[in-house]
Amino acid sequence: MALRNLNKLTALEHRLRGRLKGDLRFDPYTRVMYSTDGSNHQIEPLGVAFPRHADDLSAILEVCQELGISVLPRGAGTSLAGQTVGEALVLDLARHMNIIHSIDPETETAELGPGVVCAGLNQAASAHQLIYGPDPASADRATFGGMIANNATGAHSIQYGMSADHVLSADVVLSDATQTRFEQLTEERAGWLADQSGLEAQIYRELLSLRSDYAEAVRRDWPRTWRRASGYSLNYLTGYSPNAPPAWYRNGERKYPDVSGVNLAPILAGSEGTLAIIHRARVQLVRVPPVKMLVVLPFASVADACDATPGLLELSPSAVELIPRAILERAASIPAYARRLTFVEGQPEALLVVEFSGEDEQQVRAAAESLNGRGRLLDSLPAQDDLWAVRKVGLGLLMSVPGEVKPITFIEDVAVPVELLGSYVRQVETILRDHDTFGEWYAHASAGCLHLRPMVNLRNADGVRRMRSIADAVADVVISMRGSFSGEHGDGLSHSEFNAQLFGPELMEAFARVKAAFDPTDLLNPGKIIPSREAAPARVDESLRFGPAYSTIPVSTVFAYRREGDFAHAIEDCVGIGSCRKEDGVMCPSYQATREEMHLTRGRANALRAALSGHLPPDALTSKRMFEVLDLCLECKGCKAECPTGVDMARIKADFLYLYQQQHGVSLRSRFFGNLDRVSALAARTAGIVNFLNRQAPLRWLLEKTLGLARQRTLPVFSGAGFRQGFSTIPADPASPQVVLFVDTYTQSNTPQLGEAAARLLRAAGYRPTLVARQVCCGRPMISKGLLNRARALAERNLDALAPYARAGVSIIGLEPSCLLTLRDEYLEFFPEDPRAEQVASQAHLIEEFLTSEQKGGVRPIDGLRFKESGEPVLLHAHCHAKSLIGSSATLEMLRATGAQVEEIPSGCCGMAGSFGYEAEHYELSMQIAELKLLPAVREGVAVGSRIAAHGVSCRAQIWDGAEVRARHPVEVLAERLLNAV
Repeated sequence: MALRNLNKLTALEHRLRGRLKGDLRFDPYTRVMYSTDGSNHQIEPLGVAFPRHADDLSAILEVCQELGISVLPRGAGTSLAGQTVGEALVLDLARHMNIIHSIDPETETAELGPGVVCAGLNQAASAHQLIYGPDPASADRATFGGMIANNATGAHSIQYGMSADHVLSADVVLSDATQTRFEQLTEERAGWLADQSGLEAQIYRELLSLRSDYAEAVRRDWPRTWRRASGYSLNYLTGYSPNAPPAWYRNGERKYPDVSGVNLAPILAGSEGTLAIIHRARVQLVRVPPVKMLVVLPFASVADACDATPGLLELSPSAVELIPRAILERAASIPAYARRLTFVEGQPEALLVVEFSGEDEQQVRAAAESLNGRGRLLDSLPAQDDLWAVRKVGLGLLMSVPGEVKPITFIEDVAVPVELLGSYVRQVETILRDHDTFGEWYAHASAGCLHLRPMVNLRNADGVRRMRSIADAVADVVISMRGSFSGEHGDGLSHSEFNAQLFGPELMEAFARVKAAFDPTDLLNPGKIIPSREAAPARVDESLRFGPAYSTIPVSTVFAYRREGDFAHAIEDCVGIGSCRKEDGVMCPSYQATREEMHLTRGRANALRAALSGHLPPDALTSKRMFEVLDLCLECKGCKAECPTGVDMARIKADFLYLYQQQHGVSLRSRFFGNLDRVSALAARTAGIVNFLNRQAPLRWLLEKTLGLARQRTLPVFSGAGFRQGFSTIPADPASPQVVLFVDTYTQSNTPQLGEAAARLLRAAGYRPTLVARQVCCGRPMISKGLLNRARALAERNLDALAPYARAGVSIIGLEPSCLLTLRDEYLEFFPEDPRAEQVASQAHLIEEFLTSEQKGGVRPIDGLRFKESGEPVLLHAHCHAKSLIGSSATLEMLRATGAQVEEIPSGCCGMAGSFGYEAEHYELSMQIAELKLLPAVREGVAVGSRIAAHGVSCRAQIWDGAEVRARHPVEVLAERLLNAV
């Protein structure tokens, strides 16, 4: 960092430390984590501030104005054009300023902070049958500050328009640190404000003048599509639009754009934080249509689908979305999305998803069925949810390509008049062929706004030149069609340079006057939309995250990284789109509790990549600070399933710990938990004494002081009679088909009754469970602590023991998800070229998978079981590894086979995560994670008479510690109700 900036930041920190309620950070790790977004670009910020309210923002802007330090407001940091990266003080508005202040069902409005996530508002507003109309695919993590800054919209834009159409008022901090509100005013009130003194008056004077000075230029030179996120939103000042969304809501009752009087709030939409900083906004909500139906239409090509779109719009749909074959193929490779491909028939090159919605079911059905002969009708909510889930992760799925040639964002979201869309696709495909590449189209056919990412390798100079040439050629096509270079994702660093060609000199002059009126000193996010006064204009091919000079240091790891290639490429698979920021699901439970970027898969990947590529000092990769970055990864496997690019941070962390411990050694606690199989075997020999001592407070205090075990926890109860020792006494039918029961450490030493229950179920279903004497611990505890050499040695012993059975087609059945699924996951990475690993993985099943799947003869084992009738409802908390790698449907199906009413708690990780919750420094966070959803749901369920089921040993411990409720493994629930026990 230049000495001049360092001196300014020292002064900034000194002057703000006593004034801010929020935090300031200038350390290199934080700066690296905020140096990227979802774009190709990377610029390290000067520092990061975490304001808590408007007064914090005013204090920051006042001091930054005096010191000449640029300021860059940021929400979720998911921008795809580089809007939220720059050499400035970044303001993270998402962490603290995330309050929904009010929802008014009478006026159908909401007031909220800029850090409120769209999905969070929709969930709260759903109690009043309301939603926010614009629905970007990133709605589960996109914040309103960012959505307004980008003028975001989504699949239903033809019905609801863009964010500018729904911003009613904005409470802002101006560049001179003053606070004001922009809202709808009469001409007289706006004129009165213009006659006052100060920056706000200057803004009103200049914009009232601009409205008349450039009205004709807007009418003449504006893009011929309402779907626009390029330039400043002057059309909301002059009231002109060349057309309107074809299904503009409320049946055309509102003018488009809705301009009456003077309201500067919509001008902020699409301004990318360059004009003012919003700290509170009032937005319009819309009624949720009670009836929705989808029709999925197959096409032989994308261009054919585009040609059909104008005709489909005549049927008044609420959405028309394009899904290419590539998205479907990649969704099939990721467990969480493969399970949702229920809407696909055959192998079409492209699908158009046509949605009809409204109040009257007969009318909606009639509209949908008018297309039913051409495609597949989806009239059930689960089927529709499956489709939208796959569609919304389309970008990430397309990005999940191994190797260095990647789908690159730089012509990401062009919008053209919809009647020209087919022609646009064909012309751009010709451009791509001429450049010896291709890309995949997807998204908003209805609005003439298809997303496209050409395949380019930016790590060599030829790839960068190719990107430059493609961008220029596509810009010519867009301008010839009078489209917009951005229909949704904004200008940022990638698109701002094309605005001069797109809008012409007169409108660019108007844009410069808008910027000067709001921000005379160019303080706010300079260089976006129009050029900065002090720097060269931003270019699509500069400030790249991966460029010709990019390289990484070689790292020797234990895991193979079969799909990714190596450790570095596994980390680089994180493309920054921020799916890990969502506030539900399994992924990143520590972020869900702390809302800290550092505790995201993205934050961790950014830090590791910076260490590998030299952005951090040479010793950064195995530094104690990097350990802190990785420490709160609970290794839940959520990212492997829910991250659209399949980043497996749990595996990356295990290899990191292996590297870290080579330099720093292995702690006593890590040895204790990593070698839990040995510890448990020793404890079981004197189980009575160990269990007694475990209940004594002095011993727990001593364990906290010596091993760092939380004194609030008690270790699991040990059984003196292990499961293996009692197994031979259970009768067996030698004529039954054989299965292998995989004995995990917990079943052996802590819960032998669980193994006995499983054996009873298997025998009752007509199978002969067998234990393999040479089978040992799966190695999961060692993997979680980075003890990979011993874990690999145990894995090899298990392959020796189990492969003969697997080759013979004998199923290997497990009870503890994290243990059994290690055979299907990490073993393949330990032994990528050993056929035994594939054989064992293919035959390894959790017991619920085995019982509910057709076996030889086409019969499900569970259909041979008979159960006692019970009206007791069951609430299931599924283990995070199971949810991530195989889903919870088999567990639910197994429990429902008893006749019980079963519901799944919509929780993520329980927070215990093996040893994590037992560790003293993690205890509070562990409980905080559990209290997000799991423990409240458990208490509520027990209060109404539900039984709690959880198939993870650590999950059951967490439920007991947090709610004093004894959760049962699903196998125990079945065994208790079994009538035909053997």
